[in-house]
Amino acid sequence: MKLKRIFLLPILFVCFAAFGQQKTAIDYPSNVDAPLSKNEKAMIKEVYQSKANQEVFNNDFLKDIKHLLRNRILIYEENNPKAQKKTTLLSEVPLFDDYNKDLKRDKKFDVSNFNPLKYKLDFFANGTYLYRVDNTNYFIQITSQHRTFKK
Repeated sequence: MKLKRIFLLPILFVCFAAFGQQKTAIDYPSNVDAPLSKNEKAMIKEVYQSKANQEVFNNDFLKDIKHLLRNRILIYEENNPKAQKKTTLLSEVPLFDDYNKDLKRDKKFDVSNFNPLKYKLDFFANGTYLYRVDNTNYFIQITSQHRTFKK
């Protein structure tokens, strides 16, 4: 009987380890099926430059980018100092300049022209992350891709 337990223990360990490493499926809202807007295309091209087709447009990653830009990023203004959370400043986040070495930080924050893809924000982590735009009352919230969205 003791011998069976010795052999059973490694089998159970392997089964649990394999189960724990499975990736969860992402529940995409229906809006990711719509074509990219001109603004979304421009944001991708600004960051990925000549590699945009290979890395995003002709790749399954496009669906993740659409989901990110359309559903998972919330930029809001919080004018009440008591409601403002201490968090990472946008200036502390490195630029995502792997494909575009000429990428520059915005000199002035403009909500309507902000390109979040320019920054190495925690886009694909499991939690919700919050960043503050320096010297403003603006916050950028990134929601986990594994959160369930209404379709």
